[in-house]
Amino acid sequence: MTIKVIIVDDQAMVRAGFAALLAAQPDIDVVGDAPDGVKGVELSRTVHPDVVLMDVRMPEMDGLEAARRLLDPPPGVVHRPKVLMLTTFDVDDYVYEALRAGASGFLLKDAPPADLISAVRVVAAGEALLAPSVTRRLIADFAQQRPAPRKDRSLRLKGLTPRETEVLELIARGLSNQEIAGSLVLAEQTVKTHIGRVLAKLGLRDRAQAVIFAYESGLVKPGAA
Repeated sequence: MTIKVIIVDDQAMVRAGFAALLAAQPDIDVVGDAPDGVKGVELSRTVHPDVVLMDVRMPEMDGLEAARRLLDPPPGVVHRPKVLMLTTFDVDDYVYEALRAGASGFLLKDAPPADLISAVRVVAAGEALLAPSVTRRLIADFAQQRPAPRKDRSLRLKGLTPRETEVLELIARGLSNQEIAGSLVLAEQTVKTHIGRVLAKLGLRDRAQAVIFAYESGLVKPGAA
């Protein structure tokens, strides 16, 4: 199946470079691009892409607001693409809010070409893209500025088994499935099973929302080892 992609970025060279790279892949079809959030939302609702590569900082409408509009559309709009945020470290807080809005993850704009191609495929398949090495810094850094743990989140944790709670905590600390398996002395497939149960019990869509839930529930404290 061909993955339909649009690129929303205010830099023409970035759009052209990403488009050329992705269009060269046999399973990816770049169906359009836009220079700002307003045009990006309009384009998405016209061509119905599977994945939107969305820059964070843009004129007219930034990527955060555009992501919100795509992922929480008005009545009558059925299409909801996967949104992959394009970012740099200096906009961490925006990325956090984008993940809360339902974005499937983020990719650093200076990532290697192979990472961009892989990211599009991962997100199109319904997975969240949260690189463990980046997650450790990204979430912990500005989660310190978040409000006190939300009681509704804390109560929902009680539905997890002790092992599922352990797995959720390690996800939030930025460990990959392989690292979680090593830490808990489990098979990697068993870890994947636990993660699936955690998501189902908590009503979460993917790993990105699991990280955020763990911090908002108070399971993981920012800056803790």
